[in-house]
Amino acid sequence: MEQTSTEVLGSLEEATQRTAKLIEIDAALAAEQAEEILKAVPNHPPAVLLLAVARRRSGNARAALELLERLLQAQPKWGAAHFEYGVTLAELGQGDEAMKALLTAVKFDPEHPEAWRILADHLMATGDNAAGDVAYARHVQCSTRHPTLQKAAIAMVRNDIPNAERLLKKHLLQVPTDVPAIRMLAEVAMRCGRESDAENLLLRCLELAPSFNAARYNYAALLHRRNDSAKALAEIERLLQVDSRNPSYRNLCAVILGRVGEYERSIKIYSDLLEEYPNNAKVWLSFGHVLKTEGLLADSIDAYRRSIALKPDFGEAYWSLANLKTFRFSEADLWEMESRLSVPELADNDRLHFHFALGKAFEDNADYAWSFEHYAAGNEIYRASSGYNPELNSIRVSRLKQNFNRAFFAERAGMGCDAPDPIFIVGMPRAGSTLLEQILSSHSAVEGTMELPDIMSMAKELSEQADAEDVASYAAVLASKSGDELRELGEQYIARTRIHRKTDRPYFIDKLPNNFLHIGMIHIVLPNAKIIDARRHPLACCFSNFKQHYALGQGFTYSLDDIGRFYREYVELMAHFDAVLPGVVHRVLYENTVKDTENVVRKLLDYCGLAFEPECLRFFENKRAVRTASSEQVRQPIYQDGVGHWRHYEEWLGPLKAALGPVLDAYPEPPATRAAE
Repeated sequence: MEQTSTEVLGSLEEATQRTAKLIEIDAALAAEQAEEILKAVPNHPPAVLLLAVARRRSGNARAALELLERLLQAQPKWGAAHFEYGVTLAELGQGDEAMKALLTAVKFDPEHPEAWRILADHLMATGDNAAGDVAYARHVQCSTRHPTLQKAAIAMVRNDIPNAERLLKKHLLQVPTDVPAIRMLAEVAMRCGRESDAENLLLRCLELAPSFNAARYNYAALLHRRNDSAKALAEIERLLQVDSRNPSYRNLCAVILGRVGEYERSIKIYSDLLEEYPNNAKVWLSFGHVLKTEGLLADSIDAYRRSIALKPDFGEAYWSLANLKTFRFSEADLWEMESRLSVPELADNDRLHFHFALGKAFEDNADYAWSFEHYAAGNEIYRASSGYNPELNSIRVSRLKQNFNRAFFAERAGMGCDAPDPIFIVGMPRAGSTLLEQILSSHSAVEGTMELPDIMSMAKELSEQADAEDVASYAAVLASKSGDELRELGEQYIARTRIHRKTDRPYFIDKLPNNFLHIGMIHIVLPNAKIIDARRHPLACCFSNFKQHYALGQGFTYSLDDIGRFYREYVELMAHFDAVLPGVVHRVLYENTVKDTENVVRKLLDYCGLAFEPECLRFFENKRAVRTASSEQVRQPIYQDGVGHWRHYEEWLGPLKAALGPVLDAYPEPPATRAAE
């Protein structure tokens, strides 16, 4: 008896469903069943898709790709087929094409949760974190059936954070162990800057569901953001053991490795990612940064050039070339940058980078009027949206002076961790700290690391323990610590910085300039640490900061008035520490270092308790990695050109001189002030 058309369709549907279920158990057998269906019904789209999935899962992605390409010619608007096409392309290492396919998948099937999740992984891998966050939120929105979580996810996509937080907290009161909801609330906390809350929520997620990899990735990213590099690296490497090809895991791993000085491994990961994303400008940019740090100048220039070729309006890539300091733009480069600036639709972030790059280009051409105009324009764009408030720093300096007085130190004499390992180089940015680090790290007993964030992180963590939200509130927390607790804080710093030390040299350098704000804490928890204040002529130092666009932080550098005020308060605070901690801080003037290098170096080594070594005078031969803006300059012998270079811009520096006030005339000594109590 012949089957009716309804029976044929019914049996076809049943066979298709059985094959789909079988893929999860035995992909090779599922492929055989899909082929049987296609013998009966040639070119049946669901069977072709199932066969492609089965082929990929059986290890034959090439065959799967051929099937999908034919399928999409016949079904160009089928979201599920585009999704599988994207997954297959990714497995074949074609990341750029995979992203295009996944974007097409969510265009035709905007409720496809896995398409959003995997797309988010690719976006994160290529450095597009903002778009990645949105894609992850869409994944949550599409994957949950709970109406409250759907509403919360929609709110997060729209960046309506207060509403998302209200909905999630209400839901968790009813279902306190809903781990996807806890993870979403952690994301809300991160967007609000409440990092401790986010960390506690993510730890709760992982306590309830240790295999919840999305939460573990968020946790690793948060640890990296909080400068806990050792833990961050451990978490991301744990994830890579589960999924070694995940692009977002690999990208974050490369970033963390760069942070901790594992440059060879970082370069290898970026090289592999570029095999998959050869047309992604942001990945080339990141690759260029790591190559620059390793001193591979020609290769870093090539990487930045590749980034520009892929995205000609990518202002940050042009600024990265300028930020090499030794690079010189061609006339064609100048024409191209000026042409890009003339486009009204150019994004502000690209616009400010072009202005900074052109400021450097015209400076190199000795056209100082145009140079200053571009520097000023770039600074104005950034300053308008930075939210920097100079009053907060004034309050902070005043409170630090008040709290870290003579009595404070006298009462805690002999406390803290007695490790002599750290040599801190502090001061204003662009004051010669990288040069001093390069000199000291050329000594056989000293390891140069980088600008370590750990003191800043410790200050922030202590501030979170305070009842008040004062900008210097951690001083009161320190005052409440016992001798054992102060020793533990010092030991904690030594342990946290261990990951940055790659040799067995007994001393290491931490050269984060802004640590001058935390000299009080440093001396209390690490009383045997050496502290060097790198100081430079106020006009030279401040204008050098005005010319510099920083990747992160240093919000005070985008206005001549703000910079002058910050420098003045830096001098004020350092004079206070000179008074209450006489002889603890060793000051090095940049101008003296340039003029009388050997004498300065000998005194510096004496202060550090180190014997003189001639290699310290040949610091430019040191092949160590250098991460700061001066990386290429310190790989050259000392030159005096930079000492008075600011004079070319003097006619525009009136606001800076006014903000500096008596500090300018008194340099190198601080203005006369009342002695610290």
